[in-house]
Amino acid sequence: FSLENTDSRTRGRGIQLLSQVLLQCYSLLQEKEVLHLVLFYESRLQDHHLVIPYVLQGLRALSMCEVLSPGLAVSVLKAIFQEVHVQSLLQLDRYTVYSIITNFMSTREEELKGLGADFTFGFIQVMDGEKDPRNLLVAFQIVRDLITKNYALGPFVEELFEVTSCYFPVDFTPPPNDPHGIQREDLILSLRAVLASTPQFAEFLLPLLIEKLDSELQSAKLDSLQTLTACCAIYGQKELQEFLPSLWSSLRREVFQTASEKIETECLAALHALSACLSRSILSSDAEDLLDSFLGSILQDCRHHLCEPDMKLVWPSAKLLQAAAGASLRTYHRISRSVLPLLLEQYTKHTQSSQRRTILEMLLGFLKLQEKWAHVEEDESTLLSLQAPVCSVVFSALTDSSVQLQLVGIKALTVLGSLQGFLSSSDLELVVDHLIRLTLHEEDSQSSEAAMAAAGSLAPIYPKVFSGHMVPRLAEELQSGRAEKAEESSQDHCSLKQRCLQALAAVSTHTSIVRETVPVLLQHLQKVQKGSEAGNIQDMVSVCQSLHHVALQCQQDAEGCWYFHQTVVPCLLAMAVQAAMQESTHLLLGKTLLEEEVLTAMIPVISAATTHLSPELAAQSVSHVVSLFLDGEVSFLPQNNFPCSFQPFGDGECLDAQRRLVALLMAFVCSLPRNVAIPQQEWLLRELLALSCSCNCPFTATTAAKCFAGLVNKHPAGKGARVDAMGPCPLLARGMTQPVPSASPGQQLDEILQLAVNRMEPSLVDGPRRMQALTLLLWVRPAL
Repeated sequence: FSLENTDSRTRGRGIQLLSQVLLQCYSLLQEKEVLHLVLFYESRLQDHHLVIPYVLQGLRALSMCEVLSPGLAVSVLKAIFQEVHVQSLLQLDRYTVYSIITNFMSTREEELKGLGADFTFGFIQVMDGEKDPRNLLVAFQIVRDLITKNYALGPFVEELFEVTSCYFPVDFTPPPNDPHGIQREDLILSLRAVLASTPQFAEFLLPLLIEKLDSELQSAKLDSLQTLTACCAIYGQKELQEFLPSLWSSLRREVFQTASEKIETECLAALHALSACLSRSILSSDAEDLLDSFLGSILQDCRHHLCEPDMKLVWPSAKLLQAAAGASLRTYHRISRSVLPLLLEQYTKHTQSSQRRTILEMLLGFLKLQEKWAHVEEDESTLLSLQAPVCSVVFSALTDSSVQLQLVGIKALTVLGSLQGFLSSSDLELVVDHLIRLTLHEEDSQSSEAAMAAAGSLAPIYPKVFSGHMVPRLAEELQSGRAEKAEESSQDHCSLKQRCLQALAAVSTHTSIVRETVPVLLQHLQKVQKGSEAGNIQDMVSVCQSLHHVALQCQQDAEGCWYFHQTVVPCLLAMAVQAAMQESTHLLLGKTLLEEEVLTAMIPVISAATTHLSPELAAQSVSHVVSLFLDGEVSFLPQNNFPCSFQPFGDGECLDAQRRLVALLMAFVCSLPRNVAIPQQEWLLRELLALSCSCNCPFTATTAAKCFAGLVNKHPAGKGARVDAMGPCPLLARGMTQPVPSASPGQQLDEILQLAVNRMEPSLVDGPRRMQALTLLLWVRPAL
């Protein structure tokens, strides 16, 4: 009754109900049912304007039907294009139309393409005048699909461009508390994807971009530059040829005059994209070489600024040249052939350090570009032909009194060293000399640290040079006694000894070098322990810090990691055991090694040396270390002729020094891979528990508690034991299982935790061991 009622409002309510039903059950319809419904809804498109929104809802439901007969999609769209003035509808109803088109394009593509350019024209009419951002996002996607999926545009390319480009640049500010969450950037990116989707838009878009570039609106400039960069990915020289002079003029002006760093960055990116686009273009034998003429314009407008005495436009010019040069190997050779000799000449011509630094920084920019193309074989290399003057300029910067010039020189040296075959063997020896001088004897810490970093970068490229020349020189400085006598020139400067240690660590970036530096560092640590400076805690800490640095650098190399572990860990343990035994027998030598600060510095060394071991090698190592602490087995330690037995878990005050070494056990076992079994684990847990609860030394008790917690954390889970902080007594362990013969790992953990509870609970109430018990609880709780 409602569908045929003469009252438009009543008909509208009837169609609304039908459409709502269809939106719920469209997937259940049969093909004939869909056919009849489509024909009905098409006829209703000529109905009163109050009815149309409900008709469109029904058509949206039908557009999602899989059983839609061939030809119906085309029929529906033709009816909409012909009968509905879409832009007079409300936002939601317009969105419904876009949804119908989107649904058909995703399921009936070939049918719609059969409409040819009529489909494109029909959509242009639908979209023309759209203003709502929600609808525009959908409309932009439809336009992009029209282009990328090769729908026929026919004679309507310009119309399609006009109907989308009228929104460029996007001027949209979302209202406060916008529930739709559409941001200006969403519209910008969506529109840019359309404008940069086809070269067919080039003749209309490029003049628009140039116009907006010349405007005063910063946002319009940014959007234009980013769009130009995006377009260059699909354009060729044919599209760009007519507009290159104007584009270059606009880009040059913006870089030379702009006060905005963002604008400058986007200009350089656009210039890079233009140069790359022209480099990709396939040139016929009789075609004009657009790339060469374009680069010629850039050189003509920028090169002479590099020679101006006031150096006013030096940086803008250099940036433009580097942006173009980085686009391709061809652009690099064309520009560097013209610019590099000029920069070298200007460096020699200028005498002030500040001017030289500016020129060297520009040269450095071109050197970095050479790195980009270093893998490409070339018969002629501009940089290789200038090897001698380039090296001369860089080396001269390293000896300049200006720290800032030195720093740029060090960067340039690092880049030169990364270029395969550029530095000769004599150059490399000179490089090492400069790095040693800057590292050890340059007063300014910036230069020293930069030189160390450079040495670390170059060492793996030239391991023989650094292991054969730099490491022996550093070792000689460290052992000669000059380092001990050298005084700090100020509070901010490291001593010569510390610089030697830091430099040895810095160059340890290759296994062959690590094999040379580690023995030097260990030898120096032994010297500090035994010598007259045995009381110098800071010296020992510095060596440990260097060893830690080396350990971290070895972690990614299995061979280097194992070498470091099997060399350093036994040595550190041997020195510590020796010191502890001398303390136990009242000898004075080596006592410094037992200081808390020194042991604390050893912990990360052992930890870093253990963390990345393979399970097989870790299992081999753990058997030795656990036997050392539980059985006093010292045979695996170097120089193991000790004055007494090692019993860190024994009774007696004379063993206090040995107990302190539990810190090193903690560093080792807590860093083991989780899948490595720890021998005699239950025995070890009991000894650690006892030590953590009974030791008078806070350092020893804490490290024992940490070690106990670490082993508990790695232990297979138990079933009954738990430390419950939520109940009235945080230490009540409920449901404990009793120890049984041949207990499973889970039962063993339950048993040891029950033992821990029994030890902690009385001590927490009162008594001299209260702090030890609380410390143990605080470590075990997160371990579980």
